[in-house]
Amino acid sequence: MSIIREGYYFAGTALIIALIAGILINPYAAILPGVLACYCLYFFRNPERKIPADENLIVSPADGTVQDIVHLEDDEFIHAPCNKVIIFLSVFDVHVNRAPIAGEIKVQKYICGRFRPAYKDSVGFENERHLIGLDNGKMRVTVTQIAGILARRIVSWVTLDDKLEKGELYGLIRFGSCTEIVVPENVEVKVKKGEKVRGGETIIGVIRG
Repeated sequence: MSIIREGYYFAGTALIIALIAGILINPYAAILPGVLACYCLYFFRNPERKIPADENLIVSPADGTVQDIVHLEDDEFIHAPCNKVIIFLSVFDVHVNRAPIAGEIKVQKYICGRFRPAYKDSVGFENERHLIGLDNGKMRVTVTQIAGILARRIVSWVTLDDKLEKGELYGLIRFGSCTEIVVPENVEVKVKKGEKVRGGETIIGVIRG
């Protein structure tokens, strides 16, 4: 299991604080920042995942719990009836995001907003978020990273016209959040509300026909 680069910065800072507190105050004062350093390494973990090769399989863009599945009459990128799967990430879930399909980023938007708790139904409309639209010539999919009350920083490592492989890392959300994936109606959604999913590995949907 690897650690995302940002994790070393946060963990290193906490370790320096622990060292200073241990020297200038007493050894017990180093316990809390030491525990925080360990948690940072845990939070920014990037476990290896087995990405299914079948082009008809769409994988989860994030680890977490399926909060809801919503039917939409239209989507500004897909331009057709579709279904949205909302995934809630707790502070204990892996927080890196992965591409659900192989494709090229045709749309990228960063929308400023509020920082309400990520489990609230309205966060996809009110909270700060980052959206990418992937197109592989056969289908279009949108994925949105949504900030929460603790997640005040959405990180993206991609830009418009970048090409992603299925399961490839493209960003993360720091400290508790929500991720939404919107798929066309011809995709049979294979997950249910309340189900735990793993980014890059759990099959979110299967293309019919």
